[in-house]
Amino acid sequence: MRIVLLGAPGSGKGTQAKKLMAERNIPQVSTGDMLREAVASGSRFGRQAREIMEAGQLVSDDIMLGIISERLSQPDVADGFILDGFPRTQKQALDLADLLDELGQPLDAAVLMDVDFDVLMKRLTGRRTCSLTGKLLNVYFSPQEELDACTEAGGELIQREDDNEDTIGSRLEVYRTQTEPVVDYYRERGRLLTVDADGAIDEVYARLLAVLSD
Repeated sequence: MRIVLLGAPGSGKGTQAKKLMAERNIPQVSTGDMLREAVASGSRFGRQAREIMEAGQLVSDDIMLGIISERLSQPDVADGFILDGFPRTQKQALDLADLLDELGQPLDAAVLMDVDFDVLMKRLTGRRTCSLTGKLLNVYFSPQEELDACTEAGGELIQREDDNEDTIGSRLEVYRTQTEPVVDYYRERGRLLTVDADGAIDEVYARLLAVLSD
């Protein structure tokens, strides 16, 4: 099974990818992890990426594709992978399709984790970390007793600085303008599967398995 996971920040695609990886033994290929591993290993594309990052610039699509090519050439992904974090633009989707054709590993599907804007805002702006335990909570979705347990024990529910409405709104707008055309790209090619990603983690996972087995 070779799939791309698509979804806005807060859609839960990373969480679902980890469950799929653990239960179905399908490697999650995260672009962030790939980039760090390539830089650490000193591979050809990793060295190029390091120079660009040290100069404070963004890694180009060509280098990211090279890093993806290096990763997909490893034996653990010979029987499939879950690509998370790429492509983010329609051009990247086109370039990825060419690369996978060259590798003889065409995609089976692109899976969209679909969540309403209002739910995404609550998931992201409601995130808090307990200062005592480090546990990640949400003021909108976590059980009240878990929230109270932190504060009653003398801890604080800490919000990250970038989890404010303005910042989150900007991130979601970037997703809408750049990544939604990727959704259209896969839909037009009959490769798009959509999962209702609103609900408990296990409920969403059951829906994901259902669409993948159809």
